[in-house]
Amino acid sequence: MSDAVSRFPITELEDLPDDLRERVGVIAEKSGFTPNIFRALGHRPAELRAFLDYHDALMERSDGLSKAERELIVVATSGANHCTYCVVAHGAILRIRAKDPELADRVSSNPWQVELDERGRAIVDLALALAQDSALFGDGDLAAARNAGLTDDEIWDVGAITALFAMSNRLAHLTALRPNPEFFLLGRVPR
Repeated sequence: MSDAVSRFPITELEDLPDDLRERVGVIAEKSGFTPNIFRALGHRPAELRAFLDYHDALMERSDGLSKAERELIVVATSGANHCTYCVVAHGAILRIRAKDPELADRVSSNPWQVELDERGRAIVDLALALAQDSALFGDGDLAAARNAGLTDDEIWDVGAITALFAMSNRLAHLTALRPNPEFFLLGRVPR
């Protein structure tokens, strides 16, 4: 088994262009390490900027879905897409944001049957409908989400987050991106 972070070149934090070094540096300082996704995308700076901009536009919003619900979508989508990197990395973030050391593992291993409240179930079901066979997505999926109390703005967020992470999952597969070891332990002990 290879210890390589990626099948493609990686770029260390200090070798990123100034704006990206500053932006990723804030994340690295807060977490205590540089997530490998940034090292892997760093050799194509324009794409890393675009990824970060879209990620932040979706994941850092203060209205609508909670930050934990946003991470729930990422983990469910990534589990359905068998993306180890995103399950491990965002599983850690979900554990922290949901203050639940078990939720991410349950969602990622079987998002179709994990026990969730009605709102959480609607969010996951909507994400899975888009992630698994989006050509079959339709009015019934929207009606179920609305019946569970999701607003159209929240439904849009579920769809956009699912779409972004479908791309991210596929890039992780392409690169054989390895999760940072630090992610595995984050959020395991209730705070």
